[in-house]
Amino acid sequence: MPNRLADQASPYLLQHAGNPVDWYPWGEEAFEQARASERPLLLSIGYAACHWCHVMEHESFSDPGTAALMNSGFVCVKVDREERPDVDHIYMTAVQMLTGRGGWPLTVFLTPDGRPFYGGTYFPPEPRHGMPAFREVLRAVMDAWRTRRSDLVTHADELRDLIARSGHTEPGGPAPAGDPVQAAVVRLRSAFDPTHGGFGGAPKFPQPALLDLLLDWRIATGDAQAGRMVTHTLRAMARGGIRDHLAGGFHRYSVDARWLVPHFEKMLYDNAQLARTFMRAGLAEDAPDLRAVALETLDYVLADLTDAGGGFYCARDADSEGEEGRHYVWTEAEVDAVLGEDASLFKRAYDVSAVGNWEGVNILHLPHDPDALARSAGMEPARMAATLASARARLLEARAARPEPLRDDKVLTDWSGLTVRALAEVGWRLERPAYVTAAARAARFLLDTLRVDGRLLHAWRDGRRGEGSFLSDHAALGNGLLSLYEATLDPVWAREAATLAEALLERFGDAGEPLLHDTPADGEALIVRPRDLSDGALPSGNALAAELLARLGPLFGRDDWTERARRLVDAARPMADRHPLAFGHLLGVEARLRSGPLEVALVGAPDAVATLHRTLAARITPGLVLAGPGLDESPLLAERGAPEGEARAWVCWHRTCSAPLPDAESLGDELDRVGLPRPSG
Repeated sequence: MPNRLADQASPYLLQHAGNPVDWYPWGEEAFEQARASERPLLLSIGYAACHWCHVMEHESFSDPGTAALMNSGFVCVKVDREERPDVDHIYMTAVQMLTGRGGWPLTVFLTPDGRPFYGGTYFPPEPRHGMPAFREVLRAVMDAWRTRRSDLVTHADELRDLIARSGHTEPGGPAPAGDPVQAAVVRLRSAFDPTHGGFGGAPKFPQPALLDLLLDWRIATGDAQAGRMVTHTLRAMARGGIRDHLAGGFHRYSVDARWLVPHFEKMLYDNAQLARTFMRAGLAEDAPDLRAVALETLDYVLADLTDAGGGFYCARDADSEGEEGRHYVWTEAEVDAVLGEDASLFKRAYDVSAVGNWEGVNILHLPHDPDALARSAGMEPARMAATLASARARLLEARAARPEPLRDDKVLTDWSGLTVRALAEVGWRLERPAYVTAAARAARFLLDTLRVDGRLLHAWRDGRRGEGSFLSDHAALGNGLLSLYEATLDPVWAREAATLAEALLERFGDAGEPLLHDTPADGEALIVRPRDLSDGALPSGNALAAELLARLGPLFGRDDWTERARRLVDAARPMADRHPLAFGHLLGVEARLRSGPLEVALVGAPDAVATLHRTLAARITPGLVLAGPGLDESPLLAERGAPEGEARAWVCWHRTCSAPLPDAESLGDELDRVGLPRPSG
């Protein structure tokens, strides 16, 4: 018989609707029941594409005996971390403080008013690898609640205070001397893996914010080594098993150091951010292969993760047919059966063998240089590329007959905002107008569907809106809208971005405090009001907000927005100085504020403006602030015009503006003169 989760919208909660556990969704009903029964809450947090969440659901939550123990001793609450990042952040912080590590599924025991006192992540059904059995944990907590409740409550009070303090920076006085971005680059050099790319050893995450930081440093300083670190890492990822070589897109991370064996879930936020990073590196380092990966990645997003209304779905699961990665891996016999005479070349190129490269099967990857492979095969590179492309298409067609991993078809505003930004920027810069159209369609869907009475909401699925509203939604979508404005010069998008900036300052700030909260002042009262300053898989809400304010301030002549961005970055500096690799996006904003904006104004006839606009697209300029015809409220356009039928551009750098530039050649020359040419590799 279904439990209380059966009427929820979240695919993750619906996965647990048939459990014998008497699950409650997060809400006052669960807390009322805990208070009335004087039982602690057992909070379980995960997400639909999480492999180990599925394992624990199968091993423990579907087991009648374990469920009976859970139901007798606890009020059991299930949360989708993607719907409630605020709840996830609070209790993940608690578990990290208790155990020194975190992850999903997250298992936390709470007092009836929500204070955590014990927790962990995945617990097996039997003792294993130093982990206690889940039933042992349940019995121990039940016994402690009966016999030592006052001690647990005292501990919960102390832990809550620690969580509250974790969202505050230490008063530090003036910012430390020296360039924090340069210090981060030094740290990245020391952590860089020169063999496989990336930073550190296994597991390896894509970390696009850090790659973008290095790329911006390369553009600003000419540091060729920083550029090589970026391109080497991106190429290693593009060749590795972390990339889906048949359908496109990237899996979540690699469990090994050489990008071969992924956790097979595909997340929207990874693919959006990586597509933008590949594009930027491809242009800045004159690398067509990287630009091609950017296009393929967004083609995947549009084909597989796009809702009919225009929003973007969250993820594809790691599991199918009860196995992680089953949809994506191949035996040698399967490849032979599909490809016939082309199988030999494909197997050499993609490391397919009878013994396999992972648990007896094969993860497709490219261990060899393509030109070297073509020479060894006695083929022209173009012919080999065409043969392999044909083979990939046939394998993808064969793979389509397999059961597909679950698609989590929630639409989240912040993740979709990142995707709007990627589509707009890649579409404009790589001349893919269909991407810009998709970005505009998604932006309109998000604003029309997820903004209610001026309040931007977080989640939507199948016509149902969630209630949550978060800083990251406003900031990520605001940056996406601003990039869409730069791609289209349609002033409606810049104005909508400014509206979101006003809203995030009003709803997520505290008077006199530079840092912003992740939840609004009128949001649900949790045990603390969360504020996460460091980047995770997504940039922090504060970093995205600082970037939005720093981009919008010069465009609209709002010095107060620029100053607020600077104050926010300065307030986070003590933590960023101690842990620079956790603050890549914020440090990127710091670099932007230090260097100042590169302001470009375009005026004149639409066709002539379009030519100048296209010239800008080919240049990766980290501090770009672009104003075009129709945005009359921008001071960059004040008292500037062009002869009828013509266009003019002005470039302003360090408060010094060029003479009016009449054509693409003079605009390009001026960009060279101010020291921001396109690097050639």
